[in-house]
Amino acid sequence: MNVNGPLSSVASGPVLWDVTFAFQQAARYDDIEDLINLASTGLSLDSMDSEGRTALHMASANGHVDIVDYLISNRVFAVKDVNSSNAEKNTPLHWACLNGHVEIVKRLILAGGSVSAVNSHERTPVDEAVHAGKMEVIDAINTVEAQVELASASFS
Repeated sequence: MNVNGPLSSVASGPVLWDVTFAFQQAARYDDIEDLINLASTGLSLDSMDSEGRTALHMASANGHVDIVDYLISNRVFAVKDVNSSNAEKNTPLHWACLNGHVEIVKRLILAGGSVSAVNSHERTPVDEAVHAGKMEVIDAINTVEAQVELASASFS
């Protein structure tokens, strides 16, 4: 994949789509070097493909912790980004839960991922984990949610 050179001359069209595709493939196949090279061209880390998927969707679905960490820590982070949904309204957290990627689930929730987001099949990320029999994901969600609540509680 290795892409060299800035994207500043590429405003839109097939070339930008190809770079977005390459970026998502790097996330999907755990190629951190290509991902960083592509990101350095100025490509938005939240670029979506024609189905609304981001690199965070791809890395989350495939359990690539280093890629997820990079994407979360190397952007001006907004909760809406971690909760971005694809054409079927699945968030990265839906995919991580469905595929049983416990460490990704924890990171996404700590970054603001919503366990109550509903996809086009009327399922939350928790529902996806239960449906797939990923009970270790449910345990992780409960643990992280408790941590988040404790951290946000104010003690007098």
